[in-house]
Amino acid sequence: MTCRRASGPGGLLDLLNVAAVVLDADGRIVLWSPQAEALFGYSAGEALGQYAGRLLVHEEHLEQVLELFAQVMAGSGIWAGVFPIRHKDGSTRLVEFRNMRLSDDRNDLYALGLASDQATVRRVERDVALCTALVSQSPIGLVVMDTDLRYVTCNPALERIDGLTAEELVGRRVRDVLPHLDYKAIELSMRQVLATGVPILDQEIVGRTFADPDHEHVWSVSTFRLEDPRGKVLGVAKSIVDVTDRHRMAAEAHHARQRLALIADASVLIGTTLDLDRTAHELADIVVPDLADVAAVDILDSALDRRSPPRPAQGSSLFRALAVKAAYPTEALRAADPIGDLAHYGADRLVTQCVTYGEPVLVPRVERSDLSRIARDPAGAALLARAGLHSYLAVPLTARGEVLGALDLKRIRNPAPFDEDDLVLASELAARAAVSIDNARWYQRERSTALTLQRSLLPQHPPHRPGLEIAYRYQPAGAASEVGGDWFDVIPLPGGKTALVVGDVMGSGVTAAATMGQLSSAIRSLANLDLEPAQVLHNLDCSTRGLEQCIATCVYAICDPGRRQWRISTAGHLPPVLIRASLAPQLLELPTGVPLGVGDIPFDTTTLDLHPGDQLLLYTDGLVETRDQPIDTRLHVLLGLLAEPHGALEEACDQLLHALRQPDGHDDVALLFARVQDHPPQPRPRSGPP
Repeated sequence: MTCRRASGPGGLLDLLNVAAVVLDADGRIVLWSPQAEALFGYSAGEALGQYAGRLLVHEEHLEQVLELFAQVMAGSGIWAGVFPIRHKDGSTRLVEFRNMRLSDDRNDLYALGLASDQATVRRVERDVALCTALVSQSPIGLVVMDTDLRYVTCNPALERIDGLTAEELVGRRVRDVLPHLDYKAIELSMRQVLATGVPILDQEIVGRTFADPDHEHVWSVSTFRLEDPRGKVLGVAKSIVDVTDRHRMAAEAHHARQRLALIADASVLIGTTLDLDRTAHELADIVVPDLADVAAVDILDSALDRRSPPRPAQGSSLFRALAVKAAYPTEALRAADPIGDLAHYGADRLVTQCVTYGEPVLVPRVERSDLSRIARDPAGAALLARAGLHSYLAVPLTARGEVLGALDLKRIRNPAPFDEDDLVLASELAARAAVSIDNARWYQRERSTALTLQRSLLPQHPPHRPGLEIAYRYQPAGAASEVGGDWFDVIPLPGGKTALVVGDVMGSGVTAAATMGQLSSAIRSLANLDLEPAQVLHNLDCSTRGLEQCIATCVYAICDPGRRQWRISTAGHLPPVLIRASLAPQLLELPTGVPLGVGDIPFDTTTLDLHPGDQLLLYTDGLVETRDQPIDTRLHVLLGLLAEPHGALEEACDQLLHALRQPDGHDDVALLFARVQDHPPQPRPRSGPP
């Protein structure tokens, strides 16, 4: 026979500190517990054998006590109530009593009194009432699990959360009743609390219960270890609060902050230059991956104002892809139009409808039948299907009332479908970008016009001059800068002479190019008069007074083999470089003069000896000026490059541009390189009488 070990004592009786006193039929104390000594103040030796009424009751209450004692001994049942007793120290204390009659095996009668301090009893009652009310009426789900992690008890709120009654929960584990939750993680956290005693607070649990099986909820769960006053572990208690709405609002607030940040970034990062392609790439970079997994920026070819192939059929559109961006490698990229290519989309395509009507097109959930209206062709539709495209959004790029193209957005890995909020955000970003794109395309049109004018006015093939090897280069400013007014010219003069000219009109764009053309024509007309360089510049300066706001620099050099002279004059221009055999390259120290257009200041002509093999380099400031280095430093670099041995002047021009030209040069460059051949031809003597 096995004996089951008794469980430990409960903590409630210890909390109440219940005293036990037994009286015989005469009212003498025959049993006295230690708790009685603590409650009444008398030791067992002082109390045993004494009449209880005389020892514990004030005289004025004695008659009432004797009457109650008689009733109990007569078998009238249990008497319960609060009675004032006299403590050993003489004070009066209110004590809660439970009195009942006892009998032994000889039918002798006794009275058992169970007593506790009234204040203690009331406090415990209040605590129990409070706990009962909290458990039963609280909107927070409360549950107690034993050490085997089985339900012991729960409140009505938990029944509503789980969609199960207490009878269906008690005695079972979480895995048995709530299979749609992550019960492994839940049980792991409870075991951790049981083992350590450290509570786990505000643990988020996401899942579904039988109360609402069609929707996920978020609960904040706190887990505490339960112990009795002696420290024995009884199990765990859990409080469970449905925070789905709070979680949703927090997510929406976070989402809103992200959107505001995206718009703020767009204000800074889109349109940093007037380069059309770069602006399109900036837009694609902004929306990926925060808004879309794949983005494409397509511009209507008609908006670019280029010579394009024949117009497509009515209702269809020709697009030119400017930018494509993906958050990760995906087959959807292969379905996109290659950057720079023309793409023909029929009238039934969603992107065509977007630009035709100037309205966004939103397909929250893409069906297989939608793919043919999104992709350019069946092959592209198959690629999008394999990639997993599930949501699509196209918004027009509209600026100043004109639809320029479309921003095409796709979601593949991002599980959320595009919604109205996404449409509003994409439209805002597209509107901001469209203005920058419109500015860029108008700028490029003007730049293209200026560049065309500039190139048409520059000499396409300067004439071959006997006794001179000539090389030249012109490079316009980078795509992000406007074309300037740099020019060069090689002008034949009487007597075998040659004029070399390099100039730079201040300003940029079509106006600068047109002014450059006027100055170039004027200087050619003046050169034909066979004037000295200073006279040419003086007359040219006078002619600029008829040009509105014209300021220009210029260097005019005459190579005169007959007199074996260089004659040079400058108007505020950088000094030419002279390279002579056996000598280091040198910047010619010439009177700088003032720019053309300042007026009323004379120009000087400097005469230098002309030797066979002499090389003269004329250039504009775009070759040597930068934004981060002093001009003197750059001129020193130029001299160092020219000191290195070089062969043909054509190669020398390319080397100078490669070494000195900035990749995104903000200014035009014109340079003219001339070399005197070793045996320049002599001018023929005049025939006839002297």
